[in-house]
Amino acid sequence: MAGAASALFLLDIKGRVLVWRDYRGDVTAAQAERFFTKLIETEGDSQSNDPVAYDNGVTYMFVQHSNIYLMIASRQNCNAASLLFFLHRVVDVFKHYFEELEEESLRDNFVVVYELLDEMMDFGYPQFTEARILSEFIKTDAYRMEVTQRPPMAVTNSVSWRSEGLKFKKNEVFLDVIESVNILVNSNGQIVRSDVVGALKMRTYLSGMPECKLGLNDRILLEAQGRAIKGKAIDLEDIKFHQCVRLARFENDRTISFIPPDGSFDLMTYRLSTQVKPFIWVEAHIERHSRSRVEMLVKARSQFKDRSYATSVEIELPVPTDAYNPDVRTSLGSAAYAPEKDALVWKIQYFYGNKEHTLKADFHLPSIAAEEATPERKAPIRVKFEIPKFIVSGIQVRYLKIIEKSGYQAHPWVRYITMAGEYELRLM
Repeated sequence: MAGAASALFLLDIKGRVLVWRDYRGDVTAAQAERFFTKLIETEGDSQSNDPVAYDNGVTYMFVQHSNIYLMIASRQNCNAASLLFFLHRVVDVFKHYFEELEEESLRDNFVVVYELLDEMMDFGYPQFTEARILSEFIKTDAYRMEVTQRPPMAVTNSVSWRSEGLKFKKNEVFLDVIESVNILVNSNGQIVRSDVVGALKMRTYLSGMPECKLGLNDRILLEAQGRAIKGKAIDLEDIKFHQCVRLARFENDRTISFIPPDGSFDLMTYRLSTQVKPFIWVEAHIERHSRSRVEMLVKARSQFKDRSYATSVEIELPVPTDAYNPDVRTSLGSAAYAPEKDALVWKIQYFYGNKEHTLKADFHLPSIAAEEATPERKAPIRVKFEIPKFIVSGIQVRYLKIIEKSGYQAHPWVRYITMAGEYELRLM
C-alpha cells in the first residue's frame, strides 16, 4: 500500500464520532465531523454516493452498515480500494463479536471495540482481519473481555510508546483535568448548543517502567465495590483512552491501569451533553446617535460562585467594519480596538464570581455613506476564559498510584481547570 491511514472513525447516522483511533496525529475528530456535515448537505448529489472523497488535503473512505458509518481518513497517497476492503473486514469482525453492528452494540462494547481496532491496525497499516485468528487472542463473553494470549511483540510492540532505561533525578507526574465548555446562544438569548469536552492530560517524568493506577469518582466502580458514595459520583460516557491503558482491566473492574509514555499525552477524553449555564453572560446594546457616531454599552456578568474566579478573560465584541477612533471606558480591565478583526477586545485578568462589569465605547463612522450600503455584519460575541480549581462535570481524581520495581517515591500533582471552548453569544 502506497500510504497509511491517519485515523479510523466510527460515526452515528448524524455524523457524530462514537469511536476513533488516531494513528498519525494529523486528522482530528472535529475534521471528520465537519466533513460528514458537508456530505449530508450534498445528499442527493451523485458524487455524495461515492465511497471516496477528498477535502482540505484529507482523503476520506467510508462505508455504511446499519446506522453506523465506518470511515478512514488519510493525508497520504493511499490505496483507497485496499482501505475500503479493510473497512468491510472490520464490519465482519464486529458482527462476529456482537452479532449485529449498530450504535447500541458499539456503546455496550466500546472496550472490546478499541481492543479489536488495536489488533486490526497498527500505525495506520492493516494487520489481522480474520475473526477466527482474533478470537484466539481476544475472547469476549457478553460485556466481559478476557485477553488470554497476545500476538508476537514484533507485531504489536505492546509498550512501543515508552523507551526503556529512562532515568530522572526527580520523579514527578502532573495531571491536569481540563474541561472545555461549548455554548452557543442565539439572538433571543436561548441556549441552542451546550456540551462539555473533557480531557485528562498528563506529563510524566518517571524512571524505569512504572505501573500507574488512577481512580476516579466513577459511580459504577463505587457501587460495584459497595462503597458509600460521598459527594458527587459521575457516570462516565463517551470515553476514549490512550493506547497505554489496559482496556480489559477497565472493562472488568473499572481500574485505569497503564504504563505511561514519557512526557506529555492525553490519558483519557470524554464528552458530556449537558445543559450548562453560561459562566460569563454578555449583553451588548448599540445605539446610533447620528450617522457618524455609534455608542456601545456592554455588560458582562459572572454566573458562578463568589469563591471562584475566572482568569485571562477575553471578550471579543464585533463593531461596524468602517468604525474608527474609539473612545473606550471600562469598569475593570482594559479594551483595545482590533481593526483586523473588526472587533473590540476587552481583557480582564481576574473576574470574580457573581460580579458585573461594564464597558462603554464611542465609535466614529465615515460621514459619507456609500450609495449601496452593505448589510451590517452580525458576527457573534466570543468569550475566552479559564476557571481554575473548578470542573463542570464534578469528576475527581480519588487516587493516583505510581509503582516501580526500584521502589522510588513519585510526586503526583493534580489540577482542575474549566475553560471556554466554542463559546459564542449571538446577542447583537
